[in-house]
Amino acid sequence: MARVVVVGGGITGLTVAYRLHERDPAVEVTVLDDADRPGGMLADVEVAGLRIPAGPDSFVARKPWAVDLCRELGLDLVAPASSGAWLWTPAGLVRYPSDTAFGIPGDPGTVFRWPGLSGRGRRRALRDLLLRTRKDPSDEALGALLRRRLGDEATDRAIAPLLGGLYAGDVDRLSAQATFPELVAWERAQGSLIRGAQAAMRHARAGDATPMFQRPARGVAALPDALAARLGERVVTGVRVTAVRAEPGGGWRFEGDGAGGAAGDAVVLAVPAAQARALLEPVARPAADELARLRAVSTGVVALVYPDGTADALPEGTGFVVPRGAAPFTAVTWLSNKWPDPSYGTRAVLRCFVGADGDEDVLDAPDGDIVAACARHLSALLPLPEPEASRVVRWPGSMPQFELGHLDRVARFRAHLPPGVVVTGPAYDGVGVPDCVRAAGEAAGVALDHLRSLP
Repeated sequence: MARVVVVGGGITGLTVAYRLHERDPAVEVTVLDDADRPGGMLADVEVAGLRIPAGPDSFVARKPWAVDLCRELGLDLVAPASSGAWLWTPAGLVRYPSDTAFGIPGDPGTVFRWPGLSGRGRRRALRDLLLRTRKDPSDEALGALLRRRLGDEATDRAIAPLLGGLYAGDVDRLSAQATFPELVAWERAQGSLIRGAQAAMRHARAGDATPMFQRPARGVAALPDALAARLGERVVTGVRVTAVRAEPGGGWRFEGDGAGGAAGDAVVLAVPAAQARALLEPVARPAADELARLRAVSTGVVALVYPDGTADALPEGTGFVVPRGAAPFTAVTWLSNKWPDPSYGTRAVLRCFVGADGDEDVLDAPDGDIVAACARHLSALLPLPEPEASRVVRWPGSMPQFELGHLDRVARFRAHLPPGVVVTGPAYDGVGVPDCVRAAGEAAGVALDHLRSLP
């Protein structure tokens, strides 16, 4: 019987194993994970008796892979109860226009009137409609693209907080092609990001009415729970793999705490790039060297639960984002607005996102100091008292940085992998849950192709 060992029990690793078993039940699949429960960042924490997501709280529904997987597993899906985001400004919160895509308005009139930018900043952004299109096909930094088309003020104040925030990154280091290839395509096809946003919204209105975000009714943690339930004893937790060794007769053997001499004809590494690099160094040094060029930064989530009667203090919408360096957090989600739950009662429930490229030192502070700083800045914006309960969750090295040239680096790294070794996960093909699910299906296919090639 052919054997595949998947190292890593996050959403990517679980989906790889599920797809392998689904496509060929004769393949013996084992998932090894060092945590006490599978699921990785798709987990909940308890705060004041409430279950609050510690990582992503939903999926981008128009990238269909996660939503389709949920339906395949029989999970009911729900959309947010509110919509619309706000921007932190020195004068207070300003709502993003409704006619935007990736934070870019599709109506020049909206650009001209929006109070989130100065008059000068708005006029500079409108020059996007007149500028020539870049002809150079090489990769470009996301910040360079935005600054060239829309100017520094629109980039730094309005768009980078949204787009850079999704990667906890610096837009001037991120690759446009690897992070938001849509923007590159807009410029090439429409000659303007504003016209590109307009075309994208026109296309969305002409399509179906699928919400932008969805999640399982019981929360995002229901997805890995359902996968783990389907896989059963194939998922082994509390196992820390420290080495992968090539067997003389072919195949791979695993060493580490609890690994118990596990072996496979193929291995799928669904772990962060730094961990994959350490495992690959003895068996694929050139691939490991390429992995050393992939960076990741640490982030965290601060869950805040406020007293009864505070829910009405939150404006309509889902939350707000913050320009770089303006507050101790990069964004805040009004969870009790976005995903209301009877258990919340009349309490305001918020999640603050902390840590990013260049701001990781925030996470070095004690929990109490982080909570106090977040609460103080929130009370300056909104009529909120001190929170009655809180929780800080740190995710070390959790956010890959898709820097300029990322796609080429990943291609070179994979070209150096030995047959039978597959590496997948958010560090390579996309940080969102849908991208992880898509990449996991592709990784399962590569592993099966290898098994079928064996004598």
